[in-house]
Amino acid sequence: SWAGARPERRAIAYDSVGIASHMGVLRRFIKVGETDLLVAELGLYGVRPDLERMGIAHSVGALIPTLRELGVPFAFGTVRHAMRNHVERYCQNGMASILTGVRVRSSIPEVNPDLPSTRTEDPLVVVFP
Repeated sequence: SWAGARPERRAIAYDSVGIASHMGVLRRFIKVGETDLLVAELGLYGVRPDLERMGIAHSVGALIPTLRELGVPFAFGTVRHAMRNHVERYCQNGMASILTGVRVRSSIPEVNPDLPSTRTEDPLVVVFP
């Protein structure tokens, strides 16, 4: 969950109209098996509607030097299953892999005192080595 999180790095692309796309990077520990591992989470991703389907998403490759600088073994992001066709484009050239069946625990966006503050989901996990 990115609720209340402040990205360590932000990638913002501009063109003559204004902001074209953006993405945030945040280091955090995740549990892989029994090991806590420091990795980079990619989030706050967005592309201006008039630029969708133009391949601008491939610019995520520009973050590779930043990920090396952060000293993380990999970066990941989660997306809804409905976004599968979109993120599969990253995987065509080996830039990323899609994992399914990964349980992810995140904060619930609407706080309700009668409900747990977290939920467990099964999103697509996109991993960038």
